[in-house]
Amino acid sequence: MSAPSVNPRLTPKHRTGTGAGHQARRRVVVENDDYAAFTRRVIAAHGRRIARGDIEGLSTLAALADDIDTALHAAVTGLRAAGFSWAEIATRLGITRQAAHQRFGEPR
Repeated sequence: MSAPSVNPRLTPKHRTGTGAGHQARRRVVVENDDYAAFTRRVIAAHGRRIARGDIEGLSTLAALADDIDTALHAAVTGLRAAGFSWAEIATRLGITRQAAHQRFGEPR
């Protein structure tokens, strides 16, 4: 049995980025846009199924909001540990630096 290999044409190149006053950090490239779009489609389909009369599924759909909030907190915690600033995170979320720190800065 041969060792697994990676097709370099299918593997994105890793880039490093630097910000003002930040050390260079390696940015792991993943297919986040495709994954997020797929997730949105799944959640929308789940909502449509419930709308057609599956009232028992309503509580599980509502629970997804809690799961997403937990995932968002984990993502922000990881980004902070990787050296991203509150300003960088806030810009991506469309909120102020202070709002990002207030929402995500305290341990859960």
